[in-house]
Order: sequence, then structure tokens, then C-alpha cells
Amino acid sequence: MRHGKKINHLGRTHSHRAALLSNMAASLILHKRINTTVAKAKALRKYVEPLITRSKDDSTHSRRMVFNYLQNKGAVAELFREVAPKIAERPGGYTRIIKLSDVRLGDNAEMCLLELVDFNDIYKKEGAEKKAKTRRSRKGKKEGDDAVVVAEAGDAEEKEAKPAKAKKTAAKKTTKK
Repeated sequence: MRHGKKINHLGRTHSHRAALLSNMAASLILHKRINTTVAKAKALRKYVEPLITRSKDDSTHSRRMVFNYLQNKGAVAELFREVAPKIAERPGGYTRIIKLSDVRLGDNAEMCLLELVDFNDIYKKEGAEKKAKTRRSRKGKKEGDDAVVVAEAGDAEEKEAKPAKAKKTAAKKTTKK
């Protein structure tokens, strides 16, 4: 029975697992997304999210606590300088696990993409709203830089519209007989 055994050991000793998670957390902070297995991603999420929460308070004590876990000056600087201001208002859930359809070739392990949520441009709400709406009308009004071009286009459409109306009335007369 495995009552109360919450941690996934990932088939490694304590020191090996600590080094693995530390290196993966530093890579995630530096690169904003990494490819890994689903089991490692779930273990890394539990490891890195408290560190990101601690980075919201930029003090010497919190920097030293985070450095104790990461052991990478560049990752600590990146975390406090770039990641923390972006996630300041988010109340948790800083990472996203996206399962990939392919499996690892050697051992058939399920692969995933682990990323920091606020650094993905695809899923942002502003990115979806910036898409321009296409205007579809039957009148053919066009907005252009030159008023002459618009006026000429309008004259041409009027000329084309008159014969079309005449054809429609002729067609109606023939069908009434």
C-alpha cells in the first residue's frame, strides 16, 4: 500500500532527483518552455511553482531561498527580473502542461510541453482580439487613400448596376406572360 506517499521518485535517488528537478527548473525559467515526459513535468510543476510564488517578493532572503533550490545565478536573475513582474497578479497556476501526440521513440514514454503560462503568445486574450474583422457588404464601398479612385470605382459600379436592373425587369416581364 502507498498511503501518504505523494512524491513521484522518478526511479532516482534523492540526490539525483534533486539535481534533475533543479536543472529542469532552471531550463524552464531561462527558456520559458521545455519538452519532457509527463511524469517529469508533473513533478517539476510541484517543484517550480513555489519558487515562482517566492519570486513575487524581491528581497535578499527570497533570492537566497530560490538560489538554494536552483543553484543557477542566471536562472535566479531571470526569475526575479522578467518572470516575477509578469506573473505578479496571477494567484497560482504558473505552468501549463500540453500533452503531445507523439511518444518517445526509445521507451514509448508520453511526451509533453511544459511552459510558463504568461509567456505564450498563442493563448493570450489580447492576441485573439487583435485579429481584424473583415467587412462584407454588397454595396461595394471601399475606403482608400485617394478620393479619386473611390469616386471612379463608384461611377463604374453605377454604370454596371443600371444594365443589371434593366435585365432584371426584362426577365420579370417575360416570366409574367
